[in-house]
Amino acid sequence: MVQVVCGAPCHAACHDRPPGHMGGPLAPGRTSSGPYHCGFSATNRYLHPDGCSTRGHHSAHQTGLHELDAINEQEVKDFRSKMFRFSEERMQRVQMMTCTEWLQSCFSPQLEPAAGSAITDGVNDRPSDLKVIIHFDLSQDSISLKVPSSSTTMELIELAVRKWLTTHGPEEETRRGQYVLRVSHCLEFLCGDHPLTHYKYIRICMQAKESPHLTLVHISTIKGMFDKEISTIRAVVTRKSCNLPLPLPPKRRVPTQVQTCVWDVSSPFKIVLVNCSKVNAEETAKVQVRAGLFHGTELLCKPAVSSESSGRSEHTWKESTLEFEISVSDLPRMTRLCFAIYAVMDKVKKQKSTKNAYINKYQTIRKAGKVHYPIAWVNTMVFDYKGQLKTGDIILHCWSSFPDELEEMLNPIGTIQTNPYTENATALHILFPEYSSHPIVFPPFDKILEKAAEIAGASDCAPMGRGGKKFHIELKEIMERDPLSQLCENEKDLIWTLRYDCRENFPQSLPKLLLSVKWSKHEDMAQLQALLQIWPKLSPRDALELLDFNYPDQYVREYAVCCLRDMSDEELLQYLLQLVQVLRYEPYYDCALTHFLLERAQGNRKIGHFLFWHLRSEIHMPAVSVQFALILEAYCRCNIPHIEVLKKQVEALSKLKSVNELIKLGTIKNARSKTKEAMLTKEAMMTCLRQSGYSETLSDLHSPLNPNVMLSDINVEKCRYMDSKMKPLWIVYNNKLLGGDTLGIIFKNGDDLRQDMLTLQILRLMDLLWKEASLDLRIVPYGCLATGDRAGLIEVVSSAETIANIQLTSSNVAAAAAFNKDALLNWLKERNSGDALDRAIEEFTLSCAGYCVATYVLGIGDRHSDNIMVRSTGQLFHIDFGHILGNFKSKFGIKRERVPFILTHDFIHVIQQGKTGYTEKFGSFRQYCEEAYLILRKNGNLFITLFALMLTAGLPELTSVKDIQYLKDSLALGKSDEEALKQFRQKFDEALRESWTTKVNWMAHNVAKDNRS
Repeated sequence: MVQVVCGAPCHAACHDRPPGHMGGPLAPGRTSSGPYHCGFSATNRYLHPDGCSTRGHHSAHQTGLHELDAINEQEVKDFRSKMFRFSEERMQRVQMMTCTEWLQSCFSPQLEPAAGSAITDGVNDRPSDLKVIIHFDLSQDSISLKVPSSSTTMELIELAVRKWLTTHGPEEETRRGQYVLRVSHCLEFLCGDHPLTHYKYIRICMQAKESPHLTLVHISTIKGMFDKEISTIRAVVTRKSCNLPLPLPPKRRVPTQVQTCVWDVSSPFKIVLVNCSKVNAEETAKVQVRAGLFHGTELLCKPAVSSESSGRSEHTWKESTLEFEISVSDLPRMTRLCFAIYAVMDKVKKQKSTKNAYINKYQTIRKAGKVHYPIAWVNTMVFDYKGQLKTGDIILHCWSSFPDELEEMLNPIGTIQTNPYTENATALHILFPEYSSHPIVFPPFDKILEKAAEIAGASDCAPMGRGGKKFHIELKEIMERDPLSQLCENEKDLIWTLRYDCRENFPQSLPKLLLSVKWSKHEDMAQLQALLQIWPKLSPRDALELLDFNYPDQYVREYAVCCLRDMSDEELLQYLLQLVQVLRYEPYYDCALTHFLLERAQGNRKIGHFLFWHLRSEIHMPAVSVQFALILEAYCRCNIPHIEVLKKQVEALSKLKSVNELIKLGTIKNARSKTKEAMLTKEAMMTCLRQSGYSETLSDLHSPLNPNVMLSDINVEKCRYMDSKMKPLWIVYNNKLLGGDTLGIIFKNGDDLRQDMLTLQILRLMDLLWKEASLDLRIVPYGCLATGDRAGLIEVVSSAETIANIQLTSSNVAAAAAFNKDALLNWLKERNSGDALDRAIEEFTLSCAGYCVATYVLGIGDRHSDNIMVRSTGQLFHIDFGHILGNFKSKFGIKRERVPFILTHDFIHVIQQGKTGYTEKFGSFRQYCEEAYLILRKNGNLFITLFALMLTAGLPELTSVKDIQYLKDSLALGKSDEEALKQFRQKFDEALRESWTTKVNWMAHNVAKDNRS
């Protein structure tokens, strides 16, 4: 059997597509320093994107974990110093752990989130008994036990030990507490004393009508593993203490500096434009600078615009001071100052060069015959990381790549980091003036609450923002809208006026209240902060929205993180991809979200594993390179034993990349002879994999796709490379824990897997939501992990075949294969008989319903017969998600895919077990689809939030809010359930009616790519 629970790999046929657009550059130019090595410098070599140290060759745009000591910025120094103390405390706590606590932290089991629903035997609707195969560690013996599915792990251990003793005789009294259960094929221990059906692995076995295989492990084995890790930590701690420098003499106490509260500065905010150099504009163009103050996406006041400047690449302005229509006292703590530099021209000229590549796409303003063309943009914070208003000169190196949607040509959602490619970047030199002889600071939190109390006291006994029934109805209608719906000013005023009604009756409406606050009035901001202190706690799912870019306030984000603390580890893993992405929205390194992720990663190694890879896979991006490197360093400092595990994975991936590049080189050299190419290149690949330097590095490592799975050694004879542009490697591993079974992974180098990773994450979430509603649609969300710049791994689903191959093997003529409706049913019959065939058809029916709904809702395109697969057990699943959110392929301006989702007659032929006419089974299938669709609709806001949190990730088909609009339309948000169901039924009928077009497309695909082996 295939135990998917532990990431026992499963297939994913993969088809290469052009590398995805990485989005506009979002980069840091920050740099830092300090003596923080303390035995950690070794990590620099293998955590760097290229897998090597860059000592002596520091480059700002490559800032990773390497050379953080070279960065000379106080914010970086302070963060590293704080994390160093944090890691010391963490290592002290680990040394005080019990063996059981350590086991739970490192090898925790996957618990089923929807464990409340009982699994029945399908005969008399009673909870099933469970047959369990128990193996004994360090022994060839095994026993079979039949236990009630409600049994706990401790009860099962006691039964197993008792049966063992009756067979072998008790040499001494053995207690159940001396043993733990491990899933036999991986390093997943059934920690805790939960009912067996609460463990995901057990439930998968029960649903597949298979017996779980568990191994009884003596506690002495666990203690040996535990002691080894603790000794590693102690060795590092001892080495550090021996290398500690002599204590410095006590510092003289610095007198408290006099500061001015920002609320006491009534002057209008202003900046001075000193000059602008390296401006890439036409000689005849005039250049202007536009500046705007933003809080999230809210423009706090009218943008300020400079006068026009002439010149080639160097520009200055006569009226160099830009004054804003907002006083310094009203600036929110998280105010962003956003600049756009643009050319002003009299008319559009045809561009013969690429000098102004964006000229046609980004004409944004036409006024009195003038056309404005964006040249560059850059952002910076108004307050520094300590809350002090910035003063003095600053040079901002700008970005020249513009996103699709801009407000006044300004890009507030863009990074606050400057362009590290300073040699060619437009440089804007500005000056922050001084408004006081003392530093101006944002008030501390207690002062904010004092201000709110003062305002409340001055308002006498006026009603606390509560309205009557009429307003309540209007408020309810506003609050039930989806997150993409815009609020008009009247609605914002109503929400703010009735904010206490919102708190009492619509606490989940907090995001809409936050969008209604006038952040340009510090009095309103103070009242909001006071209200937030008594706001009910949101569910973690609802709180996720508060981490969006629209909600930059520090205390709001701290409140959101507080709500996230209620997440279980499994739930946190479900949303970890988004939580890492929204770190981009944090303007300062030291923030609540970073602390939360590090704390949870240190308490659960699986979370730490995926946090590491999500961060490392994007560390090459200038926008986050320093930030992500700092978090990686902090995690590794706190988890010394995990470093060696991660190091092994990084080195293995580096070797696979070398093999892939060798194959690409070989295929280019032998391009004239395909047969010769295949033979020579595969032979070179196998020779390479057999070399000791490769085989040792690629053996005995934890799978990056699932850290509980051990990859023992490569089965070289079964390895190959795939015949697509990027030549992905198909690597087959032996697994000693599986008793001879093999595991497959696909290594891709040259493709951005992050969009596939997001789509599969959403499929897992859909599966979870359906299960919570007692609907299991047998989804197969195989593993997929981006591990670097356009590189990553995909899990191979065993015993699975593409629809194309199933069709082609049933026909001698490729063109006719797509129209053979019996091929799929016959394929299942060959692999299943009797009750097993009935189960396989039920699996097919359920999974087909799930993927019909999922692909429709997500707008997944490019659905041909090579990226839909079926397992021998009947489960249908889709692979390769290069086109989502309605971005369907087209040719000559005509969309290839005319159906909302794939529902062909051969699928229906299987569902109806070969019977003609629409039977009761087809009616059940249709009912599954409708029920699944309505469940997703109820959670529509969650899907919109998750995609919105990914907007700055640079995914090729998720670049603006317009892309997310597809979800709103497919889920019919804003309509009643009846209207939405009517819409879905129309789409269902359309898919059925137009399925012939799918068959024609599949025929063309089969002929073009006759991939029979």
